[in-house]
Amino acid sequence: WLTTVGVDGTPQPNPVWFVWESDSFLIYTQPASIKVRNLTRNPKVSLHFNSNEGGEDVVVFTGEGRFDSRVSPAAVAAYLEKYREGIPAIGMTPESFAQSYSVVIRATPNKMRGF
Repeated sequence: WLTTVGVDGTPQPNPVWFVWESDSFLIYTQPASIKVRNLTRNPKVSLHFNSNEGGEDVVVFTGEGRFDSRVSPAAVAAYLEKYREGIPAIGMTPESFAQSYSVVIRATPNKMRGF
């Protein structure tokens, strides 16, 4: 889950797909998404992860999100490989996904906690 900050200061969590690249999480989103509006006003983000095995392992990263128009081909390939089954499952092709989810967010963590 990627959490951004709403205009009234309320946390706005949303499930996201991501890949790790270098020092940040790479997340694609639609241009009209609430994530874009929130990040335009406030770059503070958190990412919440838990294991698929009952959720006992939880990690929360906090940091900042920014828009990135220069994504490496290797990152794009890694993303498409990771979600090669998920993209068709939502009725899209890699091409239609790239067109619809055309905004790239880089979420760079500066703190981590786990339990």
